[in-house]
Amino acid sequence: MNRNVLKIEGMTCDHCVHTLEKAISAVPGVEKAEVNLKQKSAVITSDRLIDMSNVLFAVEQEGYKASVIS
Repeated sequence: MNRNVLKIEGMTCDHCVHTLEKAISAVPGVEKAEVNLKQKSAVITSDRLIDMSNVLFAVEQEGYKASVIS
């Protein structure tokens, strides 16, 4: 399993978490997206290498900023 962590800016509520989990999970190759409001982060799990630029684009399309931590 591959695991990537994002720092996300602009989240303020549980609705933001749900919106981002849905958007990130829709990216091809993403198995699971766990967004944490308190830590302002997302952990993305996949069974193959995924293009993180697609994940960042999905986050930005929802109106948030993201950067890859690991």
